[in-house]
Amino acid sequence: MEMFSSGIFWALLGASFATLFACIGSAKGVGIASEAASGVVAEDPSKFGKMIVLQLLPGTQGLYGFVVTVMIFLNTGIIGGNYDISLTQGLLYFAASLPVAFGGLLSAIAQGRAAAAGISIVAKRPEESSKAIVSTTLVEFYALLSFLISILAVLPISGMQV
Repeated sequence: MEMFSSGIFWALLGASFATLFACIGSAKGVGIASEAASGVVAEDPSKFGKMIVLQLLPGTQGLYGFVVTVMIFLNTGIIGGNYDISLTQGLLYFAASLPVAFGGLLSAIAQGRAAAAGISIVAKRPEESSKAIVSTTLVEFYALLSFLISILAVLPISGMQV
């Protein structure tokens, strides 16, 4: 049980959550969009270029989670091997990782569904691809909010004397 009283344990758990859940959401979202795009491209390979953007959009959440993880690694000294953080700091890193972890998970799946709907639009009316992309990026706003909150929460922790 000593492990749970270690600040580095909680910081690593938070870093893991940030990447794990955001990447699970991105994988699921990209998968949803890719399944929809596969049928369209099988019928008309010339639409691949218009489909790829919609397929890629749900993947950004995984990137956001990864960036937060790297920030936690850098701020705690995990990269470089000089980590000495308090239990309170570790818990703060854990808490700071939760917005991007769960915001990324849920928004990526929702964005994958929005992208799949946009792909059906492009399948019938390729000239409307910009509308499909805009509709899909509306979900991105919530992923960005989650990402920004995690970044703003992670930044000051290393300087706190707690």
